[in-house]
Amino acid sequence: MPAKGARAISGFPSSCSVVSVLVVGGGICGLAAAWRLAEAGARVHVLDAGEIGHGATWAAGGMLAAALEAEPGEEGMAELARHSQALWPGWAARLASVTGIDVAYRGEGTLHMAASRDELAALNHRYRFLRRLGLPVEWREAAALRDLEPALSPDVVGAIAAPGDHQVDPRAVVPALAAAILAAGGRLSERTPVAAIEPDGGGWAIRTADGARQRADHLVLAAGAWSAGIAGLPPSARPPVRPAKGQAVVLGMDPAAPLLRHVVWGSGIYLVPRTDGRLYLGATVEDRGYDTRPTAGGVLSLLEAAWRLLPGLEELPIVELVTGLRPRSRDDLPIVGPAGPPGLHLATGHHRNGILLAPATAELVAAGVLGRPTDFAAAAFGPARFTPHTEVPVPA
Repeated sequence: MPAKGARAISGFPSSCSVVSVLVVGGGICGLAAAWRLAEAGARVHVLDAGEIGHGATWAAGGMLAAALEAEPGEEGMAELARHSQALWPGWAARLASVTGIDVAYRGEGTLHMAASRDELAALNHRYRFLRRLGLPVEWREAAALRDLEPALSPDVVGAIAAPGDHQVDPRAVVPALAAAILAAGGRLSERTPVAAIEPDGGGWAIRTADGARQRADHLVLAAGAWSAGIAGLPPSARPPVRPAKGQAVVLGMDPAAPLLRHVVWGSGIYLVPRTDGRLYLGATVEDRGYDTRPTAGGVLSLLEAAWRLLPGLEELPIVELVTGLRPRSRDDLPIVGPAGPPGLHLATGHHRNGILLAPATAELVAAGVLGRPTDFAAAAFGPARFTPHTEVPVPA
């Protein structure tokens, strides 16, 4: 029986003899991996402690910013991000074809702006770095920016344009992935906390909060900021992840006459216009443990930073305050791949890039589960790059 309050959605035939996979965590990376595995013929069951996709994924901005997110010393990450970004258009089209759900993929591109001479100098330096990496970015002078976005502040003096850095709406992607998993014969269980995991006869078993037990050939741990605290996880496989709190403010625009059309970055802020008129202002990065309460300081900092770029937003209504807990790894890179003990796989630590990296994460997890080759070295993103890590944050 499912735990009290749990909701099991659809199912798969118990007589199926193909490989079985339990996925712990129903955020975008867990869902993406589950869809990929289910379409490959695996018998997949996703379990989430809350509502499917309503954690960090629900609070995310949805940016596919492989170029602008590139950082010095992370060339491997930039390659993975570019690969995943290239998968997204086909991925979005496939989800729409399978489920009839539009994930609001938008291709206007992203503008990283400077609103002062000091910011302009720093942005020029970053532009040269991105160009050295061979990333598809261009420089835009102030006049050209106002042709693109007339509501910009007169203080904006220049920007990096990343035409290939697009966006999707995570709140549309979640139901699309859920429907795609079900269409492929998978199973989803909401409000079903996993109390513990344990090896079982060459595979893995989970125990849910009500004491029920399930076994599968493989277990994919994709529980986000909670991944390290699952009871029974071997110390050698425990990922060094911690929660990074993010606050965001959502404003309401007229969808027929939006104040902004491109994704815009600035100092301490990004602005993401949605097709339905929502304007997402995000996001703080805070070390506050598992506290998800919005704060006056967080909201104020976002509104002030956004106003410097788009002063007309002061007339827009606030429609939502959003908080989420990103899973941040020790080296700020994702932790994806086999975890050492046979049949155990990790998909966590994506921090700010869970939406962007979902298609590539699905590929990497499926390669590990199904024993297929991958274009990316497992050591670069796999858990084996860390020494055993036993000190983990515990939710209050």
